[in-house]
Amino acid sequence: MPALDVGTIERSLARLGAQEDPTVPASRKAAVAAIVRDSEGGADLLFIRRAEHPRDPWSGQMGLPGGRVDPGDPTPFAAAVRETAEEIGLDLARTARSIGRLSEVRTHLPLGAVPHSVVPFVFDLEGEPALALNHEVQETVWVPLVFLADRGNRSAFTWVRRGVPVPMPCFKYRDRVIWGLTLRIVEELLEVSAPGA
Repeated sequence: MPALDVGTIERSLARLGAQEDPTVPASRKAAVAAIVRDSEGGADLLFIRRAEHPRDPWSGQMGLPGGRVDPGDPTPFAAAVRETAEEIGLDLARTARSIGRLSEVRTHLPLGAVPHSVVPFVFDLEGEPALALNHEVQETVWVPLVFLADRGNRSAFTWVRRGVPVPMPCFKYRDRVIWGLTLRIVEELLEVSAPGA
């Protein structure tokens, strides 16, 4: 697959009929920011590695900045912007441009206090703004979309769920494992941006 640039992604998102899940109330949604930027080899996507925390169902995992839609958030979009500012110190309203959204994704986690779905929004970021990570985030890393689009870079790892080993598809990028819900979001971004999509 040729390298993707932000312009291609934006045009692709304009054609996408992103799916919403009306069965999930706003109080059970989370929202994330898929932040892309153009670089020499094409577009990069910003990931975070979540800090280790026993009450976080995504503890220590690679993901996208974002979090739960709070009662004070007028929309999931507002939650994605707020959470990104809180987690990595990036003011998307000031430093980035909203270029579309992707389909809402069910979390498939046991019901309870955790969000039941995640709404991804895509932003174009220019330059290299300074980031200030809070206690929820261990690190950030930019991953080239051309790496993620190369099926030869797909891998697998064993996830242990309730004592049962389950093989899961993933990307391994410099010892970082991108899988699960985040992988599903990335896959839709790649699918809609592919030539001829």
